[in-house]
Amino acid sequence: MLLLVGSITAIGKQDVLFGVHRIHQFLQTKMADEEPVDPKQYLEDTCKPKCVRPLRAYQACVKRIKGDETGHKHCTGQYFDYWKCIDECVALKLFDKLK
Repeated sequence: MLLLVGSITAIGKQDVLFGVHRIHQFLQTKMADEEPVDPKQYLEDTCKPKCVRPLRAYQACVKRIKGDETGHKHCTGQYFDYWKCIDECVALKLFDKLK
């Protein structure tokens, strides 16, 4: 940035603005060619090993209610506890990557 500001007087403000505009166009074209990548899925996969305890509680609940014919028993609480653990882990890293 300092080099750009220092060279404004030497080459003229109009030329610098044109150069900045060309760089901006190049970056937009380059970025438009690439598919955006969602880092959330990757971060969820890296956080899952940190949430083993809620996962095991959910799996134990599923095993416990496996024979329930009435449909009154469920493991919703354990399921949400597991995903809350993952979401809290991901949130710490994800928001640093967002623009």
